[in-house]
Amino acid sequence: MKQYISLMSVFVITLFAMLACSTTVDADAGIGDKDNKESEKEHEENGSGETNGYKIVWQDLFNGTELDAKNWYVEVNGDGGGNAELQYYRNENISVGKEPVTERSCLVITAKKENYKGKAATSGRLNTRDRFAVKYGKIEASIKLPKTANGLWPAFWMLGADHAAVGWPKCGEIDIMEFGNTFGIANNIQDKYFNGALHWGPSWNNGAYPNYAKHYTSAYGLQDDFHLYTMIWDDKKISMFLDLDKYPDAKPYFEMNITDKTDDKSPGHYFHKDYFILLNLAVGGNFTGIWDIDKVTGLNSGEAQMYVDYVKVYQK
Repeated sequence: MKQYISLMSVFVITLFAMLACSTTVDADAGIGDKDNKESEKEHEENGSGETNGYKIVWQDLFNGTELDAKNWYVEVNGDGGGNAELQYYRNENISVGKEPVTERSCLVITAKKENYKGKAATSGRLNTRDRFAVKYGKIEASIKLPKTANGLWPAFWMLGADHAAVGWPKCGEIDIMEFGNTFGIANNIQDKYFNGALHWGPSWNNGAYPNYAKHYTSAYGLQDDFHLYTMIWDDKKISMFLDLDKYPDAKPYFEMNITDKTDDKSPGHYFHKDYFILLNLAVGGNFTGIWDIDKVTGLNSGEAQMYVDYVKVYQK
């Protein structure tokens, strides 16, 4: 009997030891899972990275609970952006929150079909004017676009920091990404067709100012997940790339030399100075060829959101 009890004691002690080891392993696995999730999140916000001598000089990861007013100025107006757009830009259409599928913390720009101060829709536009501007570097943003369908016009772009003093187009404009063009709509490739562009010149000149746009059709859809839009800008040229984080050897979808200074219409006079960053989601307007809110199919199912995971600026 004593021998039986002794054997039982050994069995019980061994069993407890096994359970303790099992519990320890499970706890370690949980910590490992947490670390992996944190690593995945860090990787998601790395962008194209500090490569080829570039180092981060400014960024907004939108990981807080509200927009950082030290970084961004929210525009409030219904002037149509000079393009007969249909929206009124409001503070209320800008927020920081979770993208529902990935749960990434993002800047959220929301477009709505609603009557407000004489406009048929509301949306959001914000910029870094008087907060941050940069001359040369690598500027990029990770963005999940709404289904633009017909009529939505999301953009990631820049304006010369002297915009208030000299006006447009003399300040210069750099469009890193714009979706919603009439050609994409006509050919039913709205989710793949986008452009980069430069606008400049001494005056409006009844619309005959210098500009250069390059449209691009991606091999894959760009409105189902986050994609990285990157501009590399130096004293020789401006180049723009899609998903440089995934495809570091990708060819530019836009490229233009900016060295010419032959006359006052030459780009060399306009793209060698500080520029600030803008993000917006326009509704309708000249770019889309839609000026009737009832033809903006991108809002047929209700609100539309543009999610920005981060904006990063690197310099050498």
